[in-house]
Amino acid sequence: MPSGWGQVDDAVSLRAIQAGLEAGITLFDTADVYGAGHSERIVGQALKGRRDDVVIATKWGNLFDEQSRQITGADPSPAYVAKACEASLRRLGTDYIDLYQWHLGGAALETVPRVLDALETLVARGKVRSYAWSTDDPARARAFAVGPHCRAVQHGLNVLDDAPEMVALCEELGLASINRSPLAMGLLSGKYTSTSRLPDSDIRGKTPAWMKYFDNGVPSPKWLQRLAAVREVLQSDGRTLAQGALAWLWARSPNTIPIPGFKTAEQVTENAGALARGALSPEQLQEVERLLGRV
Repeated sequence: MPSGWGQVDDAVSLRAIQAGLEAGITLFDTADVYGAGHSERIVGQALKGRRDDVVIATKWGNLFDEQSRQITGADPSPAYVAKACEASLRRLGTDYIDLYQWHLGGAALETVPRVLDALETLVARGKVRSYAWSTDDPARARAFAVGPHCRAVQHGLNVLDDAPEMVALCEELGLASINRSPLAMGLLSGKYTSTSRLPDSDIRGKTPAWMKYFDNGVPSPKWLQRLAAVREVLQSDGRTLAQGALAWLWARSPNTIPIPGFKTAEQVTENAGALARGALSPEQLQEVERLLGRV
């Protein structure tokens, strides 16, 4: 399987990360498999000399070939954790990872104790400061949270696709709710319509099993309909659609930390601009829930 989001320009990516730093962004989330290692290298290059100012979150669990940029499988074994960590440290150009996240969201629960042991060894060695599971299953997140240095769960959450059980779990256990796909794979940017078609080089154009919002590169009518229902509320108070989507997440729970993806400095600046306007009001939050039939 190809690992990427279409054609990218490293210089554009570096400028985008720099724009994030200038806007006060301090958390940068990536994964070893993104771009088959290339994303970690770019993040490391961009953050060189700023390491103490930022939080780097990355992930492990998938196997890939850096030359062909192909995903070749997965390795859920505890033995693989240290090997993957060392490779990520080299690519990132750092000697520690702030938040190390297991990328295999459906891995078997019986492997959890040994994986946690492996992670605690990395913490003791100073290679990792904290860890999390990137999973949409609250039972798996709860099982991982017994680890002494488990600090978060990364899971899907956006205004169109709520995850009430996972949000409640994060609040109960004091975990950071790191929100994957806060802009619904770009659908909440507002630039895609029913006539949009993404290229096959973009992972949204291939429709892997986990893809919700696009069907072979075309936005799903179901999700476009939901977007249309709440667009006006999200764009209130001078927000762009993307800024409104982020504002909903901050209103949703005090534990939420959205991690919107980006390609350009302009996208980063727009996303960061949401901070100035803050969360949706309780009344706006309630109106969104009513419009989506979740009340």
